[in-house]
Amino acid sequence: MASETPSSLSTDAFGDTLLRIARNAIGERFAFPAQAVADFAELREAAATFVTLTQQGQLRGCIGSLEAHRPLARDVAANAIAAAFQDPRFRPLGKDEFVRTRVEVSLLTPAEPFPVRDEADALARLRPLVDGLILSYRGRRATFLPQVWESLRAPGDFLAQLKLKAGLPADFWHADVVLARYAVRKWHEAAR
Repeated sequence: MASETPSSLSTDAFGDTLLRIARNAIGERFAFPAQAVADFAELREAAATFVTLTQQGQLRGCIGSLEAHRPLARDVAANAIAAAFQDPRFRPLGKDEFVRTRVEVSLLTPAEPFPVRDEADALARLRPLVDGLILSYRGRRATFLPQVWESLRAPGDFLAQLKLKAGLPADFWHADVVLARYAVRKWHEAAR
């Protein structure tokens, strides 16, 4: 999947389609009628996405794929269902709260290795508001989307919280830590 929307596509129409796919997938569980979805060839190409659900600006679920392994439309639908009903941090979404839940879809670029000499090098080279980051260490792995920079502006805070998410101490560093970074294009519904 290309990291940029081809110029022949309307970014708004493409993003609206991804949002509708996500909302339709969740709404189907509650027997809500599906919204019409435009047909873009890109929907059939393998892509990695995250679907984030919020209520009044607070996280309500977020699940995604780090590697492209299924068609974009299927990835968005599957991640929407998982964010609504399988995020272990939250109880399953209820029908009554679905109508006030805001949907966001993030389309990831392929992750690229981000080799660093040490933690100081990583902190110096991280790009706030641009980089999504994957941290791996001996079977542990965690990621933060670039959107997380909105609440963790300092690279030190961003990396420390990512280590905690991976089950590591905030001040942990080891030569075997592996980092990869990616960017996203994102679309979100208007506040509900």
